[in-house]
Amino acid sequence: MAGLSRSYGVHAYSKWGGAFWRLLSLVDLGVEPGHPGAMAAAEETLEWVASPRRLAEIHKRRIDGRVRRCASQEGRALQACLGVGLRGDARLETLAESLVETQWPDGGWNCDRHAHVTHSSFNETWGPILGLARYGAKDAAARGAEFLLQHRVVFSHRTGEPAHPVMLKIHFPAYWHYDVLAGLRTVAAAIGLSDARASDALALLEAKRRKDGTWRPEGKWWKRPGSKGSNVEVVDWGTAANELLTEQAEGVLGAAGRV
Repeated sequence: MAGLSRSYGVHAYSKWGGAFWRLLSLVDLGVEPGHPGAMAAAEETLEWVASPRRLAEIHKRRIDGRVRRCASQEGRALQACLGVGLRGDARLETLAESLVETQWPDGGWNCDRHAHVTHSSFNETWGPILGLARYGAKDAAARGAEFLLQHRVVFSHRTGEPAHPVMLKIHFPAYWHYDVLAGLRTVAAAIGLSDARASDALALLEAKRRKDGTWRPEGKWWKRPGSKGSNVEVVDWGTAANELLTEQAEGVLGAAGRV
């Protein structure tokens, strides 16, 4: 079965223990390019996510002119594989071309298969932008960033109110979930943060800084190792989540010249 991990004993996308998620964690931790473990996770991830049969099936999901796909999978895989130093692999080009080909008119992507849905998903859009920006597909990444900026990163373009309350809270790891920090990091990677439409989201992030100068998660998408049910992590992020989240937040504000 494509995606069945040789090293992890589960499918590459199995939450949160599969090779795909371990690869993302290694990138978040700043693993050195070429690290053997990271490269092995990248290979297992690509074996699944870039499978020609899998991608062919995805491209068949065209409804009312739009391909409905969980583009966060291909986008974050592209981002992470490049992040660990994998270059020149034809599968990366295949992923990038597939994402560009299926980008929606508003600049994003969505997996919703209801024909009346014509608005892209925040959750499915930020990963592809990160991947395409790192790959060098600047025009497609900029179109995606424009979609986020039209929403002032986390606000409804119709009402001006928060698009969803959970997006106002910051998390680590984010996995595939979108929030204000994920959005700002994405825009920063694609086109920078000089656009005034990012200012409200930047102010929101600044307001979350604690008196000691750090940021802490306001929620989490994972359970501790040994827990029952779904979304069980293989590591306990503990206080490391605070440090890594702070690093990400400082990086965003630094990119915006607001440190």
